[in-house]
Amino acid sequence: MTTPPAPSLRPRRPAWAGRNYTLLTTAAVVTGLGNAGALIAAAFAVLEAGGDGGDVGLVAAARTLPLVVFLLIGGAVADRLPRHRVMVAANSLNCLSQAVFAVLVLSGEARLWQMAALSALGGTGQAFFSPAAEGMLLSSVKGEQAARAFALFRMGMNGAQIGGAALGGALVAVVGPGWVLAVDAAAFAVAGALRSLLDVSAVAQREPGGGMLRDLREGWREFVGRPWLWSIVIQFSVVNAVVGAAEAVFGPLVAEDHLGGARPWGLALAAFGAGTVLGGLLMVRWRPRRMLLAGSLCILPLALPSAALAVPVPIAPLIVVMFLVGVSVEVFGVSWMTALHQEIPEDKLSRVAAYDWFGSVAMVPFATALAGPAEEAFGRSASLWGCSALILALTLAVLTVPDVRRLRRRETEPVAEGGPATAADIAPEPVSPR
Repeated sequence: MTTPPAPSLRPRRPAWAGRNYTLLTTAAVVTGLGNAGALIAAAFAVLEAGGDGGDVGLVAAARTLPLVVFLLIGGAVADRLPRHRVMVAANSLNCLSQAVFAVLVLSGEARLWQMAALSALGGTGQAFFSPAAEGMLLSSVKGEQAARAFALFRMGMNGAQIGGAALGGALVAVVGPGWVLAVDAAAFAVAGALRSLLDVSAVAQREPGGGMLRDLREGWREFVGRPWLWSIVIQFSVVNAVVGAAEAVFGPLVAEDHLGGARPWGLALAAFGAGTVLGGLLMVRWRPRRMLLAGSLCILPLALPSAALAVPVPIAPLIVVMFLVGVSVEVFGVSWMTALHQEIPEDKLSRVAAYDWFGSVAMVPFATALAGPAEEAFGRSASLWGCSALILALTLAVLTVPDVRRLRRRETEPVAEGGPATAADIAPEPVSPR
C-alpha cells in the first residue's frame, strides 16, 4: 500500500501569477523600498551641502531631463531587444550612479554639479527601464484577471514605499542621507539580478523593423489614434509636473520649516503609500465597467496635498490627506494599466508606454527647476495653491472627452492588432461605473 504524498506547505500561487509576474513583482518591491528613501535622501543631501530650495529643484530636474530626452528611444529599443535585458542594463546603471552618489555624500565632498550629474545618469537609466518594464509587465498576464494582477503588483510596489519612505526619513534623520543612497544602490543590484531570470522564451519573435524612426512612427500612430490615451497623457504632463514640484521641492522645505524635518515628511509619504495599498485592495475586488471614468474622478483629490502644504496644516492632518489621496490615486493607476493592457497590441506596448511616459514627465524638470524661482516671485503658499488649481482644472477638462467617460472594460483577451476602440467597446450614456 503506497502512502499518499504529504501536502506541500508552500503557498500556491494563483494560476495567472506565473514566473515572470512573480519575478517582476518581487523586483519592484525591492526597488520600491530603496527608491522611496532615496528621494528623501537626495533632497536632504542637497540641503546638508548648503543648497537651498532652488538647488533641490535643479538636482530633481537633472534626473528628469534625460528621462524626457531618452524615453522615446528607450521605448523603441525595448520593442526591438529582449525587454528583460534592457531592464537589467538600466538597473546596472542606476546601481552605479547611486553608489557613487552615496560615496560622495558619505565623504562630505559632494558638490552640487556632481549630485546633478549622477541624478542625470539615474534618469537616463529610468528612461530605458520604464518602457521595457511596463511592456514586460503588461504582457506577463492575460485575460480577465489582468486588473487583479495589476492591482496586486501595485500593492506590492506601493506597500514597499510605506516602509521605504518611513525608514528612509528616519535613517536620514539618524545616520544621514548617504547611507540611504547606499541602500538604494544595493536594491538596484538585487532587482537587476532578479530581472535577469525572466523567461522570454514564450514571447513571439518580433519582425525586423525598418529602423528606429519607423518604429517611433508606428508607436505614434497607436498613441494619437486613441483620444482617451492622448488626452489623459496631456492632463498628466501638467499634473505630474506640479505634483513633482510639490513633493520634491516644496514638501521638504515645508517639512524643514514647519513640520520638524525629514522624519515627519517621510511619514507623510509613507501614509500616501499606505493609502495606495488600501486602494489596491479595493481594486482587487472592484471592477468598474467604465474604468477611465472611475479613475479620472479619483484624480480630483490629488489637489489636496498641495493645498495642505500651502496652509500649512500640522503633520497629523497632512498624513490623513496623503492617505486618502493614495487610495484614490491607486484606483486610477490600476484602471489605466487595465486600459493599456486591453487596448494596445503586445508588440507595441513599450513604444506606446514610452509616449505615455514622455508626455507624463516632459514638464517635470521645468516645474522642479522653476519651483525655487516661483517661490521667490509669488511666495510658497501661492505657488502651492496654483498647483492645486491646475490639477482640478485639467482633471475636469479631461472628463469632457467622450472616450474617457465611455471606454468600457471587456471580459476577453486584449486586442491583437492596433486601432481605436470600436463602438462595441463604448458604453452608451448614461451607464455608471460598477
